[in-house]
This record gives sequence, structure tokens and C-alpha cells, in this order.
Amino acid sequence: MTVSLPLDAVSGESSTRRALSDISLAVAKSKKIIVVTGAGISCSCGIPDFRSSDGLYSLVKQRYPDIVLKGRDLFDASLFRNSASTSVFYTFISQLKRSIDAATPAPTHRFIQTLDAKHKLVRSYTQNIDGLEERIGLRGSSSQQAKTNGKKKSKLKVKEVRNVQLHGDIHRVRCTLCSAEMPCTEEHLHSFENGKAPNCPECTSRSEARVARSARALKIGTLRPAIVLYDEPHPLGDDIGTIQTIDIARKPDMLIIMGTSLKVHGLKKLVKDFAKVVHATGTGTTPSGTPKVQKSWQGKVIFVNKTPPGSEWSDIIDCHVAGETDAWVDKVLEDWKKMRPSDWEIQQTLDHTDESNGFKAVKETTTKTKGKAAPKWNMDVENVPPEDPFFSQPASPSKKPVSVPSSPSKRRQSVSHYSDSESSPRKRRDIARIADGMDRLDMSDRCKLFADATNAAKNAGGGDLLMGELQPPKAKVRRVSASVVSRECKPRPRNVAKSKVKMWVEIPKKPSIHSRP
Repeated sequence: MTVSLPLDAVSGESSTRRALSDISLAVAKSKKIIVVTGAGISCSCGIPDFRSSDGLYSLVKQRYPDIVLKGRDLFDASLFRNSASTSVFYTFISQLKRSIDAATPAPTHRFIQTLDAKHKLVRSYTQNIDGLEERIGLRGSSSQQAKTNGKKKSKLKVKEVRNVQLHGDIHRVRCTLCSAEMPCTEEHLHSFENGKAPNCPECTSRSEARVARSARALKIGTLRPAIVLYDEPHPLGDDIGTIQTIDIARKPDMLIIMGTSLKVHGLKKLVKDFAKVVHATGTGTTPSGTPKVQKSWQGKVIFVNKTPPGSEWSDIIDCHVAGETDAWVDKVLEDWKKMRPSDWEIQQTLDHTDESNGFKAVKETTTKTKGKAAPKWNMDVENVPPEDPFFSQPASPSKKPVSVPSSPSKRRQSVSHYSDSESSPRKRRDIARIADGMDRLDMSDRCKLFADATNAAKNAGGGDLLMGELQPPKAKVRRVSASVVSRECKPRPRNVAKSKVKMWVEIPKKPSIHSRP
């Protein structure tokens, strides 16, 4: 059941004041708000609405009583069937465009921008064609910056669109033949004021190019205001449907409807779809199976307009605020600042130029990684080559450590390809094994590895050997350089016995006693 709250009776009953304050608190606490607006929010800007007693429909009927029976007929797609009604339409639109150019955004427009700045606005949907939301920073769906380039399935950048223009934009014109869009210039307005439609420059250039090739000229279309009339499909209808589906999936928790009578069929369906999702906010069951209890400020559908909604909205709209939209948004902002002042605090960082006059408050930030903590690497010793096993020199405290490039391809290459410090791990192990064997080798026996033992020893005179004390023959030692020994002499394994010198002695026979001298 819809509850009606007169805005001008704020100083009256306490229950009305309390209910309006609860609505303001709900706006302040909500995090995902959908806003739907109509022509009523621009009345304070000097732009008339459509259906009021002094609206556009009444104005059109008074000016052109012989052309249209109802003011609505001038905004119907069938007007292009008659040249007289088409001429009147162009003249009327040119005058409306000039009045819109002289208007400035109202407090309601700035309220929507405030919701967006506070990260509470999911998206704004408007029936207006004045484009005042674009002036305060809400990019519209008709903006050229929100459209994709090239041949893509989607014509809009969904993330760039903050205000969906359901009925187009009066600041742009569209070709009736090739559907090319471009900004509405002063030249276009001058043609519209005379009741004529200017030719499309895109069609003209293509036709002239064909004529230059001696080909048949093409038909040239005319430009018309890029607004959507009754019984006319929206050129971006598919993309707007995609945006609506995305916003419903985000599960908004509040719906605000302002300045519209909810008479257009397409808008009625859009509002009902959003209201269904908003009312379901905070309901359902928890993972344990217990039902959720909806908070008092959640799932509100607020309707702000001078005239009350129809009976079909009794189960959809929760509260009807009867009054001007500008007055209501001013009260909401005032209550919001009183109830939640922390939402309006602005933290500033001061950069000082002099130590005595200022300060700088900077919060240190650390990068957090998921899972295990990242190891703390010492960047000063990264990619340092291993020490030489044969040579060690203490680092000089006066010399600074040389920074090594982190990339292997940028390291300084050594002079020799066979450098021990930059060789492979296997080569370093072999060098260490050889050095260990050289340390264990008995240098006193090293010469015996090269001994030249003989099987017989002859005397100097060439005679027989004499009986005497046996002496081992002197071994002939071949002299080699130390560098050859260090490179060619391999350590002898311990399990190998020392080489033995084999020798024998020939003893002559003693003379016989009976022999003669």
C-alpha cells in the first residue's frame, strides 16, 4: 500500500516528519540506488513538462490548433506522413532546443550527481531529452564518447554510460536514410526554424563520389532531431536492454522515481522490473537455513511528484512524496549531513614546501599477497657469482659493492671462457676434487712416479760384478716444470702400493783347490 507524505507539511504532524526522516536515512544507508526521472525535474530550469496544464502538449495545441488535435500527436512517429505536421514539428523542436540551451541544471540533477560521487548510484534512467545530466558529469547513452568504434555487436560502452536516455537527445540529429548521427549545429537549427530538414552530409558525400566515377547518384536522406517519438523503436534499444539486465543483476536496494507520471508503457515495465528486485533485497535464507530479516531502510521504492501515482502502483510504490523534487532533495541532503556527518568528511593530503610551515601525512601501504608470505630477498646480493675455491680475498671496507644487473643477459661477460668462478657446477666440483687430492699427496714420493728402474747394473769397466754391499741403483729423475705437474700429475689413490725396484747380482764361482795357479 502506497503511503502519501505531503512535503509542505514537514512542520506539521510528527508522524509525517518522522516518515520523511526515515526516507532520508534510507537514502543515506543504501548502497545501490536506481534513479528514474521524467520532465518534472527540469521544470525549475524553465523547461516545460508534457502533461501538466502548462506543459508542452497544451502549448502545442494552442499554437497549432489546425494541425494537431492533441498535443501528443506532435510527438508521434506518424507526423512524418504529412508535410504540414512535419514542418510544424521542426519549428517547434528548434524553439525547444534554444530554450534548453539557455537552461542550467537544477538541484535534482546535482543530487543525482552527488549519489554518483558517493558511489551509491547504480545508474540513472531518464525520459528527458534536454541532456542536462551530461552537463553535471553524468555521461549519457547518446554521447559520442559512450559509443564503441568499429563493427561490434554492442554500440555502447556499458561502463561509460551513467545516464540512460530513454527518449534520445535533442542536441543531436540523425539521418532518416542512413541513420548517421552528428551534433546539432546552428546551421541545422536555422533550417528547422524555417520548417525544413537539412540534407545529410554523409549521404551527399557518397552520392557525389559515385557521380565523380560516372555512376548513378544515390538518394540523399534528410536530418531530423535524434529523439524517440511514440510508436518508434529506439535505435539503441538492444543496448539499453542489456544495460537494464546488468543493473538488475547487481541487485539494487533502493529505487527513486522523480518527475514522471508513469504513463509510457516502456517506462512502466522498466520500473516494475526494478521494483521487484528492490523489494527482494535483504530477504531469503542464510546458509544455515534461517530466514533473513529485512532491515527497515532496505527495499524502498520512493515516488516524488506533484501528482499521485495511479492505482496500479499501490503494491509497487512504498512512499509517495507529494511536492517539488528540488525541495525534497534539499531536505534529504540536509538530513543526511545531520544523521551521518562522516559521509561528508573530506580527507586532504597537504604537501609542504617549507619544513616550518606545513606537513605531509602519508599512509604507508604494503602490498599483500594471497596465501603464503613472499620471501624477503636481499636485492644487494642477487646474482652474485660464487667465490673462487682457489683464491679468496677479504672484501675491502672502503670499496662499495658492485651492483650486478638482475638480467642474466646483461651481466658482464668474463674475459676467459674457462673461468673457474663462472664455469658450470660440474666443472667446479671437478676442480675442487683435484685440489683436495693435491693437498693429500705426499710430495716426497711424487718423484717416484717418474722413476726409471733398470733390470741390471753394469760396472764402469764392463766386467763382472764384484761381491759387495748391495746398493739400490740411482733412479733417473726426469725434470718437469711445476705447471706441468699441476696440470698433468694426477693424485695417486691411497689403495695403490708403492712401486718396488727389482734388481739381481751375479756372483762368480770360487776357484777350485786342486786347480793350478
